[in-house]
Amino acid sequence: MTRVPQLNVTGTRVASLLANCSSITHINQIQTQLITQNLHSITTIASHFITACKSLGLLDLAHLHLLTQLRKPHVFSCNSLIRAFAHSHTSHIPLSIYTHMNKSSILPNNYTFPVLFKSLADARDFKQGQCLHTHVIKLGHLYDIYVHNSALGLYSSCGRMDLCRKVFDEMPQRDVVSWTVLITGLQYAGVVPNRVTMVNVLAACASFGALEMGVWIHDCIRRNGWELDVILGTSLIDMYGTCGKTQEALAVFDSMTEKNTFTWNALIKGLAVAKSGEEAVWWFKRMEQERISADEVALVQVLCACSHSGLVDIGRQIFISLRNGRYGFLPSVKHYACVIDLYARAGCLEDGIRCLREMPYEPTKAMLGSLLAAGKTHGDLELSEFAATKLVELEPGNSAYYVLLSNLYAEMGRWNDVEKVRGMMKQRDLRKDLGCSSTELEPFDQVDQLVAAE
Repeated sequence: MTRVPQLNVTGTRVASLLANCSSITHINQIQTQLITQNLHSITTIASHFITACKSLGLLDLAHLHLLTQLRKPHVFSCNSLIRAFAHSHTSHIPLSIYTHMNKSSILPNNYTFPVLFKSLADARDFKQGQCLHTHVIKLGHLYDIYVHNSALGLYSSCGRMDLCRKVFDEMPQRDVVSWTVLITGLQYAGVVPNRVTMVNVLAACASFGALEMGVWIHDCIRRNGWELDVILGTSLIDMYGTCGKTQEALAVFDSMTEKNTFTWNALIKGLAVAKSGEEAVWWFKRMEQERISADEVALVQVLCACSHSGLVDIGRQIFISLRNGRYGFLPSVKHYACVIDLYARAGCLEDGIRCLREMPYEPTKAMLGSLLAAGKTHGDLELSEFAATKLVELEPGNSAYYVLLSNLYAEMGRWNDVEKVRGMMKQRDLRKDLGCSSTELEPFDQVDQLVAAE
């Protein structure tokens, strides 16, 4: 494995100079230092150099430097240069850099292809785009959604909606961007998306919280003069409700001439998500007054609304009615999870434990997690211990639960039990997972990941 030079004091100074570089003379002087001090192979320095060249309109200098001074530049440096040229709308150079990578045996990654596809899409270079897509398939990047979305953009920009649709249909997963590219491409090609397409994209908007896209779809529906039937109207209500726009969801609901149980459920769910518990209960009762049979989903949503809004007495009454058979079915494990969460959030710990012990189901992670959090919040360490122990029993291979239990014992001063838990982890070959967070700096460009030390 090749050792990558670390950023020393000189390197840090050069990086600072690059960040404040303001002239061609200055950049040439710094380039000399990069070569003489052998700093140009450090990816951070290379990135700063490319950025400085771009700000001065000297990307050709950065390109030449990469080709002549670095025998085998890091893929990060190549990606940075490709991205810089792509943003400068110079379509042929990003592809030439990629060709250089192939000749130099520099393996591209999933950040390389989206920018290349975007560059080729801007140039409407269908032939080269197909070649690049072939490389993607050969190199096994078929399951990266960002790569797939950028391939969709290429075919859409080139007017090849047949291939765009083929790629879309073969995608193992899709997001709002996928649907946006497809629908926009269809419209440019003079094809009006049908109701099924709109329903599917609204579901994607709800899943990803893409309100702006959802509003755009709603405008498309209005422009096409489509009536809001049960399916399309319900999809809109679900999208607005999930995105927290309850007033818009109510407006769609009021405009619909026909509604079914799913429509009411979507509205109540949206109010529950927005923590408008009292309003959700009001609409639930209105649903009963309209003689719409409440199903299991409706009961889950209204109990969830009560939980999030602290409506303990109302939630308890609804659950008792459910348990007494008023709605024609008995509580499922989801209903019990909602009511246990209701009690846990409100600090009614004895009610929560009683409900857990009386239910005809085994405890779930959600239930135990609610009780664990409630125990910690209200200082009931015994309840937290009970919940954490049950979680360990439920998932003996999950190291996080052992850590929770060990921390609880430490807080209680039970050091012998702490050692026992650690012994169990060692015996089962479990390690404490490292914490990690990721930050997306630019769409499709780069994701930095920070990993916490043990």
